[in-house]
Amino acid sequence: MIYITRKEHFNAAHKLARPEWSDEKNIEVFGKCANVNWHGHNFNLHVTVKGQPNELTGFVIDLKLLSSLIKDLVVEKLDHKNLNLDVDFMKGVMPSTENLAIKIWEQLVDVIKQHNCELHSIKLFETENNYVEYYG
Repeated sequence: MIYITRKEHFNAAHKLARPEWSDEKNIEVFGKCANVNWHGHNFNLHVTVKGQPNELTGFVIDLKLLSSLIKDLVVEKLDHKNLNLDVDFMKGVMPSTENLAIKIWEQLVDVIKQHNCELHSIKLFETENNYVEYYG
């Protein structure tokens, strides 16, 4: 089994807050992430797929194809957007980095299977010090 990773980048804003909570409670739980005027991140996304190399090409998946899939299904929907307001697949979901990684997985898992390999993991860096990994 071979694992190959493609890195992409996007910028997005969000606010972590529960509407049924007071501003004070949201700040207590979410800190600066509950800023009433939102805040943004420069996200780095690592998408890892696994499989056996094709006998003719030597590829698990053509990285140009993988990049195109990620850009079309994920990055174009997220880049320079408000995760709370603008992203169809995030509607009604608390836009934590953890939940965002799960939703990115859901956007990619089936289409990647159509190319004779499997989605192995999503690694999403919110900052250089904070990231999540999701394995489905």
